[in-house]
Amino acid sequence: MTSSNSNPQTTETTETTETTETNQTAETTQTQTPSEPPPSYTKLAMRNMVRKRGRALRHFVLTAIGLLGVLVGLSYLTR
Repeated sequence: MTSSNSNPQTTETTETTETTETNQTAETTQTQTPSEPPPSYTKLAMRNMVRKRGRALRHFVLTAIGLLGVLVGLSYLTR
């Protein structure tokens, strides 16, 4: 009988702990969501470009060269 009395107490303690953790998580989610909206795609892209300067510049140069190549190619074909 002693062991059966300790099991319900342990179960109650576990349920109380899980309920408390769930409530804290819900409160944290509720307080973070209204105060600060998620950053926009543009803001994240700009932050990433600042962090990785070399890669961003290389991609920009490759894009510019590719675009110029396409324009020169089209002008050559349509002259």
